Amino acid sequence: MSADEAAAELARLEAEAAAAAAELKLARAQAALAAARAAAVTTDAAPAEPASAEPAAAEPPAEAPAAESAQPAAAPPAGGPLDDGEVARIAQGYTFDEATLDLGALMNGAPLPDAQIRIPLAMTNRHGLVAGATGTGKTRTLQGLAEQLAAKGVPVFAADIKGDLTGVATAGEPNPKLLARTEAIGQAWEPAASVTEYFALGGIGTGVPVRATVTGFGPLLLSRVLGLNETQESSLGLVFHYADAHGLPLVDLSDLRAVLTYLTSDEGKPELKDLGGLSPATAGVILRELITFADGGADVFFGEPEFDVHDFLRTAPDGRGVISLLEVPGIADKPELFSTFLMYLLAELFEILPEVGDADKPKLVFFFDEAHLLFRDASKAFTAAIVQTVRLIRSKGVGVFFVTQTPKDVPADVLGQLGSRIQHALRAFTPDDAKALRATVSTYPTSGYDLERVLQELGTGEAIVTVMNEKGAPTPVAWTRLRAPQGLMSPTPAAAVQAVVAASPLLATYGTPVDRESAREILGAKMAAADAAADAAKAATERAKADAEYAKQKAAADKAQQKAERDAQREYERILRTTGGSTRTSRTREASPLEEILGSKTTQSIIGSVIRGVFGNGRRR
Repeated sequence: MSADEAAAELARLEAEAAAAAAELKLARAQAALAAARAAAVTTDAAPAEPASAEPAAAEPPAEAPAAESAQPAAAPPAGGPLDDGEVARIAQGYTFDEATLDLGALMNGAPLPDAQIRIPLAMTNRHGLVAGATGTGKTRTLQGLAEQLAAKGVPVFAADIKGDLTGVATAGEPNPKLLARTEAIGQAWEPAASVTEYFALGGIGTGVPVRATVTGFGPLLLSRVLGLNETQESSLGLVFHYADAHGLPLVDLSDLRAVLTYLTSDEGKPELKDLGGLSPATAGVILRELITFADGGADVFFGEPEFDVHDFLRTAPDGRGVISLLEVPGIADKPELFSTFLMYLLAELFEILPEVGDADKPKLVFFFDEAHLLFRDASKAFTAAIVQTVRLIRSKGVGVFFVTQTPKDVPADVLGQLGSRIQHALRAFTPDDAKALRATVSTYPTSGYDLERVLQELGTGEAIVTVMNEKGAPTPVAWTRLRAPQGLMSPTPAAAVQAVVAASPLLATYGTPVDRESAREILGAKMAAADAAADAAKAATERAKADAEYAKQKAAADKAQQKAERDAQREYERILRTTGGSTRTSRTREASPLEEILGSKTTQSIIGSVIRGVFGNGRRR
């Protein structure tokens, strides 16, 4: 670049700087004028403008000609998209008598530091939505809200999927860009750290382990993470009913597997039949899904000690609320489990907290990040349960802010319950995106903005805001440049996080898993007893068979013996018959008189006649 070109470039940059300075002064003057007019309206003063406002309004034109000569086409229209009356109306709409959370400054071509946009603290239990495309500043908005709530004594719970929120525990680091931004919106920025507690689902990651029992989780939420259809969901409810009726505690997934295995076994089939609507085929499907789910590592989230959600409601000794961060980077591949577990925690809060009605500040504000995961492919029963919980938990003093990319990610019945909306930029790259953008615009009250255009032009850290005022009515739509968090806008160092976890008083309660007697052990003992009884019956049957075989063999032996004896008798008789003559003619000794008589033919003839008479064959010859 030549010296002349460098000089021309320098002159252009100086002109741009002068134009920017003129714009800033003009915006401040307009804000001062608008505030003065608003004050005049609210106090029923004379319509004439205060004298102090005129010099402020007249101050910028002294430098305006230089800006116009340098870059006439780039100068913004005087007053921006809103006229003075609209600016005054919006500023008045966000002026409250009670404690508030400061969101930022109204934008009207440039930020107006005297027109601050706020949420009444008491209205944060009316729920809210933080939406916007990736990279538009949702996480920093969430962080800023959490810091202010905690500073006012309200405990906060937030899920931290990427680990970006851990910086809330460390004081922020100033830099010229940050300070220029905060000064422009009227924020007196100072670095500050919040009291933070770290939790981890099932101990996966860095944090105090958070676990739930299967019984506490319930069939509806478990059906959601298992991907069951409505019929299978109903059948799983019957299994839970059976376990409860038979005193079978379902602590972890192995307990539920044991119950299903038992009901599908030969011993449990009669009881399965008594359950009516639970078919063996459906029970088998649930069992297979459960095995796959557990084998994927999800079993570590279920067990004891079960987390007590009262521990989310703590405050520090100095009165500040504790920010509870649930670290979930280890389950990025289980989004349904993550979102459903958050719903479980919310449902537990609803169950245990008493009714408090409208209070000066909520007991807890619950930030539900990545809310679209909760509603994706959700059954009607599951969505209805969410709607009911969101509608009723307000009276328990709990506010819920859903954080997602577009409002269409949240069902209409849930959106209807949200009192505050902080909408960051939306993108419209496809026809579906454009349709969603128009649908979003149609849900806002009438305003002086072309919202369909503005929502696509919002800068990072800017949002379209409308909240619920102290009377329960919506505030005017306000294009807002949001305040910067006072904590670190990058993750806290891992060593510092681990030190906080190691020093946590909750670690002694939840750090070590407990495996007490539950359905698995009870059914194992029952099935072992049944197996022992079956073995005993089998042994008795075997003994009976052996005894019968022995009796049969003994009878056969006795019969053979009897036959042998008869054969021997006949053989003896035959010998007697055949040895009769030899006895008489024996030369070895002299026959006795008796032998001579018996051996005579006459005697033999008589004996033969007697035997034939006895056996009835006397006629045989």
